[in-house]
Amino acid sequence: MKPVETDDLKISFDMKTCIHARKCWLGLPKVFDPSQRPWIQPEHGSTEDIVATIDACPSGALSYERKDAPETTPQVNTVRLWENGPVEVRGDLRLPGEDPRTRAVLCRCGKTGNPPFCDNSHRDGFEATGLPPEGESEELEATGGPLEVKVFEDGPIAMKGNVEVIGSDGRRLARKSKAFLCRCGLSSDKPFCDGSHKDAGFKKAAKA
Repeated sequence: MKPVETDDLKISFDMKTCIHARKCWLGLPKVFDPSQRPWIQPEHGSTEDIVATIDACPSGALSYERKDAPETTPQVNTVRLWENGPVEVRGDLRLPGEDPRTRAVLCRCGKTGNPPFCDNSHRDGFEATGLPPEGESEELEATGGPLEVKVFEDGPIAMKGNVEVIGSDGRRLARKSKAFLCRCGLSSDKPFCDGSHKDAGFKKAAKA
């Protein structure tokens, strides 16, 4: 989709990473209305309201460039677990082959057709609590900074950098400088990988 521009913003939409969380429609229905063409009509909202609504988009499918300042990078890198669903990652994210981004929703059920991103395949049947017990944490000197995200072919998602793993209610579960997240949906130590993908013969490309 061609970016939509205002005097203050350049708004972009990436359909391949959209999971239809509807934060945009629920936040500003007059601006983000899928029943209209074009479906983004920024003249119906203020710059600050549009920015706040796009910031709420968990997948990063909606993004913006401010003509007076860049999109703010979160000061804390986080991995939030969705109940029976994916992981929502926010921070200074660096994914191979992707421009730096601040938001992404990554698959953890193993069924996505758009790896490593979620495509809502978990809705067909996947169980994984968003509130597992607290795990071991490290003492980190910082909460932000670049977070390198690497996806292994037929394996887990590796994260290198300061990151806080939080439950679906926002409770801190662990702080890590390196983490391996389950991508096959079979780990007994979710959200972390326990090697189950090897025994199960899990097959999934690193990228669609």
